[in-house]
Amino acid sequence: MPRFLKSPVPAAQVSAARADVADRVRAILDDIRERGDEAVRQYSEKFDTWGPESFRLTSEEIERIVAGVPQQVLDDIRFVQEQVRTFAQAQRDSMLDVEIETLPGVRLGHRHVPVAAAGAYVPGGRYPLTASAHMTIVTAKVAGVPRVVACTPPIRGEIPAATVAAMHLAGADEIYLLGGVQAVAAMAVGTETIGSVPMLAGPGNAYVAEAKRQLFGEVGIDLFAGPTEILVIADEHADPFVVAVDLLSQAEHGPDSPAVLVTTSEELGREVERHIERLLPGMPTKDFAEPAWRDHGEIVVADTLDEAFEIADSYASEHVEVLTEDPRQALDHMRDYGALFLGEDTCVSYGDKVIGTNHVLPTRGAARYTGGLWVGKYLKTVTYQEITDTASSALLGEVCGRAARVELFEGHARSGDVRVAKYGDKTLEWNEGAGA
Repeated sequence: MPRFLKSPVPAAQVSAARADVADRVRAILDDIRERGDEAVRQYSEKFDTWGPESFRLTSEEIERIVAGVPQQVLDDIRFVQEQVRTFAQAQRDSMLDVEIETLPGVRLGHRHVPVAAAGAYVPGGRYPLTASAHMTIVTAKVAGVPRVVACTPPIRGEIPAATVAAMHLAGADEIYLLGGVQAVAAMAVGTETIGSVPMLAGPGNAYVAEAKRQLFGEVGIDLFAGPTEILVIADEHADPFVVAVDLLSQAEHGPDSPAVLVTTSEELGREVERHIERLLPGMPTKDFAEPAWRDHGEIVVADTLDEAFEIADSYASEHVEVLTEDPRQALDHMRDYGALFLGEDTCVSYGDKVIGTNHVLPTRGAARYTGGLWVGKYLKTVTYQEITDTASSALLGEVCGRAARVELFEGHARSGDVRVAKYGDKTLEWNEGAGA
């Protein structure tokens, strides 16, 4: 039976503001549909104090911006993008086209076709998530997307040079200095100067996430996203200081980011809590990490490791670190998570920034039914059928006629009848225009 050493605030207290966010986003989307570029400019000036003559960066502007980025930063961007590209390419290579012959001359197949265009949102604000450019744009390009539109907001009126460099080096075809709901809406519905895309990807704040939710169906999205989450599974062999540091590494994302420890050792759980209390006051990001831990931090003690895995699955957390004596056990015991990080030598921060797996992952329990962003999200698996043997067509026509009439679809049945009449040995008492 699990025991809580620390519990979060009640869920109702957390979700009170969501309805207001939805209403505000809906109004902005409607306005941009109606007024296009004029509305986009108005919201950019209102929220980001940014209203250039053109939001799109020219190739000359991009070259100048990239030239001003320190060489070490560029080298690191290239290194990380190569890790992302290598893993994404391995994923793409695993997705094979298929063609089989099910009956003589009956060929069925599928192909993986990239979407025609994708919009990549790269957050800015307090934390310019340069790495999101790697995750969204590099992965789209490996999938074969011919047109990738990338948007990122200015930061306090300044151009985020490292982010622009990352977008450019990742292969973005169009780069816009535009943020928030206005950026997502412009990419999805299109304006006079920004061509629409059929798919959106990338993380963002509550307003960006809500905009994607409301646009889903009109366009595809990578996934529904909420605040960053971390869950650590630890046994008595784990280092409590490492556990504390790793929990806080994700709590700093925002004041609503859940950080959960599930442990088989009550002693370790209490030691982790003491470390966190000592670490928080000195964190430069404590204004986010402190309320996140206070309101959304949890420490759960399980009786056994099997129970710990079950508890962790019930959270379906975005990130799950496994700091146990044999961390690979989690691969066989768990199913509901965005990404697993096995052993002390790795950590969620590696996944966020450098290791090569994608950091756009499911939150708020969505890991129960989906994984994160990957090369396959940019591909449509489409089927095709071909029959070159008339006898097989006649056979399928007979079965189709009977099956369709069971469902009272006479038109469907007649499509099968036509082939039977044309290719089969039987002569049906039916011809075009004469009825059945």
